[in-house]
Amino acid sequence: MTNITIRRADIADAEAITRIFECPRVIWGTLQLPYPSVQAWRKRLEVNDELFRFVACVDGQVIGTLGLHLDPNRPRRKHAGGIGMAVRDDWQGKGVGTALMQAVVELADKWLNLTRLELEVYVDNEPAVHLYKKFGFEIEGRIKQHSYRDGEYVDTYYMARLRPQK
Repeated sequence: MTNITIRRADIADAEAITRIFECPRVIWGTLQLPYPSVQAWRKRLEVNDELFRFVACVDGQVIGTLGLHLDPNRPRRKHAGGIGMAVRDDWQGKGVGTALMQAVVELADKWLNLTRLELEVYVDNEPAVHLYKKFGFEIEGRIKQHSYRDGEYVDTYYMARLRPQK
């Protein structure tokens, strides 16, 4: 079994994260455009109190990333966080997404007191939908023609997880 470690991302990870977002399946499954810029990822990785960015690593190599976005300037939405994730094409289906989701759900539930996690996922991204359902996310709606991908419009599910009450 592969030992996947999760840690906070830093600016030194910009090149590795850029390589993740160069992968064809990652581009297909996210709102990112092809040909990402290392400079743009460096800027995204600068200290930001509204974003927790994690990376998944195997043998010191970054193979996945997940961002948890908060909006502390909107008092009535402090209980919610938004998630965006990508796993390098050659590591998809090997437990990386599960490890990243476990880390972010634990952070949200046990440390940030978030009661709602939200995300958007393409309806035809069945492996991702399955992963999110495994962590208690439910489909709350379908956004028709939400995004333009590879020459056509695609629908997106809006999914959310409410923290289980004790």
